[in-house]
Amino acid sequence: MSPTHRQRIVVIGHGMVGHRFVQAAIERGLTETHDVVVLGEEPRPAYDRVALTSYFAADSAEELSLLPGGEYDDPRVSLRLAAVVSAIDPAARTVRLADGEVLAYDQLVLATGAAPFVPPVPGKDLDGCFVYRTIEDLDAIRAASEQATAGVVIGGGLLGLEAANALVQLGLETHVVEMAPRLMPVQLDDAGGATLVRHIEKLGVTVHTGVATEAITGEVSVDGLQFKDGAKVDAQVVVFSAGIRPRDALAREAGLEVAERGGVLVDEQCRTSDPRIHAIGECAAPGGRMYGLVAPGYDMAEVAVDALLDGPGAFTGADMSTKLKLLGVDVASFGDAFATTEGSLELVYSDAVAGVYKKLVVTEDGTRLLGGILVGDAAAYGILRPMVASGIPLPENPEELILPASRGGGATGVAALPDEAQVCSCNNVSKGDILDAVESHDCEDVAAVKKCTTAGTTCGSCVGTVKAIIEDHFAKSGKEVSRALCEHFALSRSELFEVVAIHGYRTFDQIVEAHGTGRGCDICKPAVASILASQLNGHVLSKDNRTLQDTNDAFLANIQRNGTYSVVPRIPGGEITPEKLIVIGEVARDYGLYTKITGGQRIDLFGARMEQLPEIWKRLVDAGFESGHAYGKSLRTVKSCVGSTWCRYGVQDSVGMAIALELRYRGLRSPHKLKGGVSGCARECAEARSKDFGIIATEKGWNLYVGGNGGATPVHARLLAGDLDDETLVRYLDRYLMYYIRTADRLQRTAPWVDSLDGGLERLKAVVVDDVLGLGSELEASMERHVATYFDEWRATIEDPEKLARFVSFVNAPGVPDPHISFETEREQIKPADPVPLGATIPVGAPSTAPSVAPVVTP
Repeated sequence: MSPTHRQRIVVIGHGMVGHRFVQAAIERGLTETHDVVVLGEEPRPAYDRVALTSYFAADSAEELSLLPGGEYDDPRVSLRLAAVVSAIDPAARTVRLADGEVLAYDQLVLATGAAPFVPPVPGKDLDGCFVYRTIEDLDAIRAASEQATAGVVIGGGLLGLEAANALVQLGLETHVVEMAPRLMPVQLDDAGGATLVRHIEKLGVTVHTGVATEAITGEVSVDGLQFKDGAKVDAQVVVFSAGIRPRDALAREAGLEVAERGGVLVDEQCRTSDPRIHAIGECAAPGGRMYGLVAPGYDMAEVAVDALLDGPGAFTGADMSTKLKLLGVDVASFGDAFATTEGSLELVYSDAVAGVYKKLVVTEDGTRLLGGILVGDAAAYGILRPMVASGIPLPENPEELILPASRGGGATGVAALPDEAQVCSCNNVSKGDILDAVESHDCEDVAAVKKCTTAGTTCGSCVGTVKAIIEDHFAKSGKEVSRALCEHFALSRSELFEVVAIHGYRTFDQIVEAHGTGRGCDICKPAVASILASQLNGHVLSKDNRTLQDTNDAFLANIQRNGTYSVVPRIPGGEITPEKLIVIGEVARDYGLYTKITGGQRIDLFGARMEQLPEIWKRLVDAGFESGHAYGKSLRTVKSCVGSTWCRYGVQDSVGMAIALELRYRGLRSPHKLKGGVSGCARECAEARSKDFGIIATEKGWNLYVGGNGGATPVHARLLAGDLDDETLVRYLDRYLMYYIRTADRLQRTAPWVDSLDGGLERLKAVVVDDVLGLGSELEASMERHVATYFDEWRATIEDPEKLARFVSFVNAPGVPDPHISFETEREQIKPADPVPLGATIPVGAPSTAPSVAPVVTP
């Protein structure tokens, strides 16, 4: 063989694992010596099969694509779609395609995946029966659902519940049938499965466990499902999700060794019985076992590339831990979840009312975590799973890892995080990386750590955790931990709030002169602006305060990726008249704006240039709208269902209450943005318990839940008080919100704020409900001042020439639009023509250059 001869690798299969193999081959230099030919059976490149259900909410299959352009950047990789392989000849080292073409290979990689298992049930071939595996399957299910009213999913595992979610999204009455005595029998125990059932049934899905299907009934098309016990379910759509089987037919026919239960047998380097053929993903059976998750498939892909590079990589097994959200319910299973280890013990926390089940499996001496199950609240998964892998010793009272803060929990804070726990997922920064920056590089604050590690520099959602890790480290080392707001103020935010309240300061200059140093920064200025707005309710663009605002507040609109702005009018409770809908449509049409209905019962208008904002606001204000404060750290929305007014299940007027609360708290500036929800019954259609405050109707009044949301770490709100009348509900909410505004840290959401209180939720109950601090009347009076002094910031801006003067792209050329903003059309709406990459800095005001005018950044 000539030393310049380039070998050819043929990859059969272009699913998620096949795509990962090609990515690794390119990244690690394998394509420097090998050409790669990829044969994909489907008509499209690899796509995210794990997120398949989201296809129903997508505008096209392209949104799920892992290779949007349809080809790899490396010209040495050739991707051929709709290419079906009919046979492999290991002796000749060739593969034959269904159209008769023969391709030679030097190395062959099988990534053929798995096929859905369809049990041999009579009627399985009737029209209306489907599997749930590809985009084409989903297209067929959607088409059939247009003529159907009910659907059944056979199989209550991971994929089965995903399929059930799809049927729910398609508007079908949905049933799930599982032969095992519980849902997700591979991941959950009986108690965890029962908790999951209660969650799912609240969504209107009927669950049948411990039952066997006798037949699918119908003549030509499905009309129902017959159980072996004689019961019947009426349905027009049946989806099989009863497991998968490895697609190993090509390997079998080629004489490769296969496992007893299916799958191509491979060694630790993922080589088959033919050393020139590798198998990876669900078609492979390392050690005789098939792995039905994508993560082990990715590991195999990396190992196969390493083997082809003569590296030492080996696949010796995989962590089958899983964490996902099924039908809106957090579920996680990790390690030895079923306590199979000899002598292992179980610690269980169960709250049937809240729908939370947590179990830890520990060693007999209680020193090490072996595994666990989490249902309804999986926030601790990121901490617990690494503890299993690393063998980190458990705390003295391991039950603290799963108990809520109000029951003595809370050990799942940063102190309990192992060093290998990932803190910043955007940039793959662990706790150990942060500690190394603090210890070895003398980083003493968040800014220094961000610069050293890049943690928190992309989406910013982990900054609070980074700060807590730094503070925890210094506290343990005996060094005094500064709670200073920033380098210009030695006071914390809550201390600064009290100083402003006591002295009656009205400007930043007064505050920094009396209690700070320097001229301020982008940390303290917005924080002080929020404190002043909370106490004085002045306009954020008033002469003394407008320079304190961050980008969004500075222009009363959210800046978008291409430098344009969004306009979000308030629609309290989601209730809107036809006339107002018409005005929104006219504004969007006349200004060419992208229009979207959000999950928060709002209509967002995107793509407005800065100089257009006042014109748009005027038309909306004239129609009776006002600012929705989508740009501020303030109340956004109070979502509601239709309640007792329309719904047959509703027991209270949720719409009326939501509107009243949104109008009461609109414009309320706070440490972080706030969202509320009001549900008219326990079915929770407004998703109130995922909000900073949630109200759920009861026969006797209202249950008040607080401290939900949590941002990047979602948590359910917890019950503060129950069966409240309208007056008491509002009084408690006033106290809760004002106490949060008064005492929370900068950019601290309500969920971590509640847990940070000494005593957690019980302490909050004592302050808000029992008024142990005697602050009740003071907090209520503060809220009444806010309500009495509220004004619409949009109207106040368009009525003030001085404020209007700042809304131009170029100060010295007011009529000239920003020439760098352009759009293209997609789905009959505009989108930025050249989106700014995520994490890039977007300048306020004009760009740095312009063709005919000297740009001046607006003040």
